[in-house]
Amino acid sequence: DAIYSGTQKCLSAMPGISPVSFNERALTKVKNRKKPVTSWFLDLNLVMGYWGDGAQRTYHHTAPVNTLYGLHESLVMMLEEGLENSWTRHQKNHELLKEGLEAMGIHFLVNEADRLPQLNSVFIPEGADDAKVRATLLNDYNLEIGAGLGAYAGKVWRIGLMGHSSRKENITLCLAALKDTLVNKPPP
Repeated sequence: DAIYSGTQKCLSAMPGISPVSFNERALTKVKNRKKPVTSWFLDLNLVMGYWGDGAQRTYHHTAPVNTLYGLHESLVMMLEEGLENSWTRHQKNHELLKEGLEAMGIHFLVNEADRLPQLNSVFIPEGADDAKVRATLLNDYNLEIGAGLGAYAGKVWRIGLMGHSSRKENITLCLAALKDTLVNKPPP
């Protein structure tokens, strides 16, 4: 009935806006709600005044114009590449990352059948210092990988392959940097 996303992920746009879409059923629910919305920014009836039949624009917010221009350019880039080509690129790059990580003995948190190629959570190798390895990657290679969150803090790394940054040269750099950091010069 409704979908939303963040522009900073696979669209490679600036963070700060979240595209949303609603089908007719969801819009009917919104239009016919009995209880008033308590949040100005989440009042979709006001926002819907911007478009559609009989639209009467009501001031709702100041649009993030520069961010919208950035989103437009990101969508142009996606259109030029083609959605299916983008999906294929992400999958191929995931396979390249998977092959390289497994060659180093690094294992994935999520079973292969359930993985998304853009989100790669891997177990931190035994004996590796999470913070020191990530600091070395950042300081020596200008490469940032995410720390585990919640119950996985200190147990996994999160390696994102999203949007324009999902490129073979970036995966090659990531694998070489991890190998150099973990195998050739482990942090003290």
